[in-house]
Amino acid sequence: MWITVRLFANFRENRFKEARRQYPPGTTIADVATELEIDPGLIGMIFIHGRAAELDRVLGEDDVLALFPLLGGG
Repeated sequence: MWITVRLFANFRENRFKEARRQYPPGTTIADVATELEIDPGLIGMIFIHGRAAELDRVLGEDDVLALFPLLGGG
């Protein structure tokens, strides 16, 4: 199945801003993060089609996944 993955902030470093990628059925958001070598513990926000999602959500054909890192600041 095809998924559009959008990465934000430092997740883009040595990766990409947006890419259409193929994954097998049953793939979760955590699986995508692991495949991209993103520590799931460093993910601050996750959206599927602009709606909040959790790491264990199973992705579907043509989903648009956006991953944002934890934000620091003061």
